[in-house]
Amino acid sequence: MRALCGAVIAAGALIGLGLAAVGLGLRYQTYPYLDEANKPQWVLFRNIDTTLMIVVVALLVSLMVGMGVAFVGLAYHHHRRYHEFLREHGRVAA
Repeated sequence: MRALCGAVIAAGALIGLGLAAVGLGLRYQTYPYLDEANKPQWVLFRNIDTTLMIVVVALLVSLMVGMGVAFVGLAYHHHRRYHEFLREHGRVAA
């Protein structure tokens, strides 16, 4: 159940990151590609709106938390099933 909850959290964060990417693309689609010296320029973090940056950072943190919960939950599940297997077949785990 822990792994499933972590997977749901991670899936929600990935959906949110996709929507945030669409929002960033719509917001900065008119950003000038070339500067005054005709050199390409990029939208840097200092140029992004504070609210969009907060949303992206919060979604990245929730993605890391969700993936962590999923992996730890799945590892705990396998550990518990391993000890159940040992107990079922007459070997007691040390």
